[in-house]
Amino acid sequence: MAAFALKINGTTHTVDVDPDTPLLWAIRDGAGLMGTKYGCGVAQCGACTVYVAGQPVRSCSLPVSAIGNDEVTTIEGLGSKEAAAVQKAWVALDVPQCGYCQSGQVMSATALLAANPKPTDQDIDLAMTGNICRCATYVRIRAAIHQAAKSLEG
Repeated sequence: MAAFALKINGTTHTVDVDPDTPLLWAIRDGAGLMGTKYGCGVAQCGACTVYVAGQPVRSCSLPVSAIGNDEVTTIEGLGSKEAAAVQKAWVALDVPQCGYCQSGQVMSATALLAANPKPTDQDIDLAMTGNICRCATYVRIRAAIHQAAKSLEG
């Protein structure tokens, strides 16, 4: 066990965990932030997506010891114009069914729009490939990303 000072959503949280503990558990159990979900545990489904140093990563397989001084952003800490547009479109198009994967979906969609404000269907499909929705709301997810992109124009 070791103490790690993690800067999550602008606040420093000290967690006492094994260095190999996945970041996901430091976020949920150490910082008490429950928006990031456990899905598969092998970085395949995307439910655990967070940003580390501004880049989307799968927190279920990233050891807390690899974070260093990098800022971690969870779904609770999103505050960009892209995030607001994605969240508004998600609600307007009633994207989630069960909702379990949606924090990871929103994190990935927000990162896409920050990098590419006018994504094509192919861009969306490539960016969202690693996010699995067991309810199969992919058509609504793609439509919501297009709507969010359109709302960001001008």
